[in-house]
Amino acid sequence: MSFAAGLRKPSHATQTESITTSLVLMGISPFFRHFGPQRTVEDWLADPPTPPALPTPAAAPRGRAPPPGSPTAPGDAVLLQQPVYYPFSEVIRQNRRLLVNSPLVLQDGHYEIDFADFEDKIIKNEVKLFLLCSPHNPAGRVWTREELLRIASICLKHSVLIVSDEIHEEFMRPGFQHTPLASLSPEIAAQTITCTSPSKTFNLAGLQISNIFIENAELRKRFRAEISAAGYSQPNALGLFAAQAAYEHGADWLKELLAYIESNYQKTKAFLAERMPKVTLIEPEGTYLLWLDFSAYGLSDEDLDDIIINDANLWLDSGHIFGKAGRGFQRLNIACPWSTLEDGLEHLAKAFENR
Repeated sequence: MSFAAGLRKPSHATQTESITTSLVLMGISPFFRHFGPQRTVEDWLADPPTPPALPTPAAAPRGRAPPPGSPTAPGDAVLLQQPVYYPFSEVIRQNRRLLVNSPLVLQDGHYEIDFADFEDKIIKNEVKLFLLCSPHNPAGRVWTREELLRIASICLKHSVLIVSDEIHEEFMRPGFQHTPLASLSPEIAAQTITCTSPSKTFNLAGLQISNIFIENAELRKRFRAEISAAGYSQPNALGLFAAQAAYEHGADWLKELLAYIESNYQKTKAFLAERMPKVTLIEPEGTYLLWLDFSAYGLSDEDLDDIIINDANLWLDSGHIFGKAGRGFQRLNIACPWSTLEDGLEHLAKAFENR
């Protein structure tokens, strides 16, 4: 079935609010019930005229002071866990916040949270907000329920607001299941802002649409004030309809996509083992991104980038941009046709043949 089946055009721009409510009620909630684990979405839809699930523009202006009521102010500490999606660091610094890092610990090819360091950093820096990446990009971790409960309990104990980026939530490898942080308890939900989007799942990033789930009514009010002050009065109308179409009609397509990505992963793993045994693949539990350790080659980040760009004629994501813990790594996207991926891997292997 076409994603666009059955959609109607809005008659005029003033219908955007009702379109937004329709999207929340008819698109997101049924999709989550059908495809994913339990969600708390329906509990947050008691007042449709002001839905707690707010479709929003996918990007916001950076580098300016927030309006009154923003959860952080210039100089406040914001915690993250590197290596992590590099725009987190950019937006913290550009908004004149203090970046505090509690790095993940790589043990036997598997990233773990140092909970003692996590809490110590919160206390010493008086952290106001924690940016959680779940599933984690680029480490590929799907955090367990126990890990999430432990993170949340520390944040609750020290009154730290959690912004949980769950944009890769649908990309689970077999045997793993994503747990929405806010689903763990009412107390955790009240102190969590959950961010999702159809942009990764359905390749709609260009339409600039995302979902912000805010159970806490006061936080929701403050969020609306922030969006208003930023000058965003309406989301992209085309993005709204694309999101609705994807959520209502895209589940079968997504299942096929996940099977294809898993096949790409298995082929890539076999290729690296045979042709590039010095590269260590950090086995992912989720996402469609592979985190590759090239440190066995003994190259600087600059030399590693030079070989990949100029010898292999490829553009990967340099590990060092994800934080100091990413030095010597490269991130590879495998959500593409196998023919494209295989060609890129061949270029990569030939560039490193005699090194």
